[in-house]
Amino acid sequence: MRRSETDQLAFVFADSPSGSGSEEPLDVSGGKAFLLRTAKSRKIELSGALAADMDRLLEEVASPPNLAEALLNVARNKGAPGIDGCTVEEVVGSSRSLLFLLRRALLGGRYQPGDIRRVWIPKPGGGQRGLGIPNVMDRWVQQAVLQILEPIFDPGFHDSSHGFRRHRGARTAVKEVKAHLRSGYRVVVDCDLSKFFDRVHHQRLLDRVGQQVRDPRILDLVRQMLKAHVVLPEGVRVSTEMGAPQGGPLSPLLSNIVLDELDWELDRRGLRFVRYADDFQVFVRSDRAGRRVMDSIRRFIEKRLRLLVNEGKSSVSRPEDVQFLGFRFVPRDGDDIEVHISKRTKARLDSRILEMTPRNWGRSLAACLEDLNVYLRGWTGYFRLCTADGAVLFRRFDAHIRRRIRAIVVKQKKRPRHLFRHLVARGVNPRTAGATAFRRCGIWSKSNRRGLTAAYPNIWFATRLYSLWTGWHVLNAAPRKALGQALLFDL
Repeated sequence: MRRSETDQLAFVFADSPSGSGSEEPLDVSGGKAFLLRTAKSRKIELSGALAADMDRLLEEVASPPNLAEALLNVARNKGAPGIDGCTVEEVVGSSRSLLFLLRRALLGGRYQPGDIRRVWIPKPGGGQRGLGIPNVMDRWVQQAVLQILEPIFDPGFHDSSHGFRRHRGARTAVKEVKAHLRSGYRVVVDCDLSKFFDRVHHQRLLDRVGQQVRDPRILDLVRQMLKAHVVLPEGVRVSTEMGAPQGGPLSPLLSNIVLDELDWELDRRGLRFVRYADDFQVFVRSDRAGRRVMDSIRRFIEKRLRLLVNEGKSSVSRPEDVQFLGFRFVPRDGDDIEVHISKRTKARLDSRILEMTPRNWGRSLAACLEDLNVYLRGWTGYFRLCTADGAVLFRRFDAHIRRRIRAIVVKQKKRPRHLFRHLVARGVNPRTAGATAFRRCGIWSKSNRRGLTAAYPNIWFATRLYSLWTGWHVLNAAPRKALGQALLFDL
């Protein structure tokens, strides 16, 4: 591991008997093997010793098995280096020495979080979202704290909270939305929190954590993480008086702790709702009830939670007119609820396809297809939740992607005669190839001519390009019964 140029790891190297400031050969595989062996012995049972000794949670956070498992999780999530430039591979490669030195620093009260690197990422609806990237060491500590605090807080969270929780996610959230709509609650109060992560009130959050965590050292550790300075892209270092940095492993749990108060308030009022992180919707039967609920929720959020509602993005609407987690819901006659991708999701996919299939693609088609396959497979894994009627649109995307690939072929051949020879070489009739290659029209028009579709038919793409439509069918296929079961049900 390279010696860090920052002061954050000084507490580690200062404790080392041999100095540990000298260069060490990076041994990532050996470090990972050490972490796997150490993490094997991790056993946390909140109903046993841990539950009986809640005022000594820091010892559980700093235990070698917990720290080892935490670093393995950080390595699994990968991620960019923080402000110190130290990579995940470097920390894993030096984990044999760092783990026990970090444990001593945590128990001795000498650990100090480093600065957070701020980056700006575009938001789907326009504008930018600030993302905080802590140093790898800080992500390691945050993950270790998360692994201890999550089993304490998660059982008390409301069942309608689905974001960043084990055995819950978009699938369970969509399922609950459909259940509310089927029950006749077909007016949606869509409430958007303005810059939620930037407005979290530190003391209110710490008070909520302190209701279940009696170890003051854990509270102080969380406070230090919240107060860590942020370094902006232009190099300006600013202090943090409010907000929770979006990007660290602990942030999702802290957001759920803050909004859990809102969940139980909605439950106390007898309202039906679904929440995923800071995105939530309340379901009522009429527009009048929706406006009344919107006003009362706004007052609670702004006066009690000290957060702000984004008026421009909040509304009382029909389910087909709003989006939730990238989906929109279309009620039909009876209990049928169709799930479609939202207009915003469609626009984002169109934009992403455009970025990944530029006409001036300078590499091989195989490389382009490989990148597309990775993205499309992941996209389908999430949007497999669409119903059959909603997934019909996937076929159009498949056709559009194929045409984009054919347009790359036209562009790469540059001259009509080169395209003509290429089409003939691919088995296209010379007359058809000539009518396509020498036609006076643009690249996009040629990409859909018969010569291109004959040279690169759909069957050619079937074994090379991941199909959204086929992938949806595979992921949503009914489980096949074993032969014995089939015979039994056929009797």
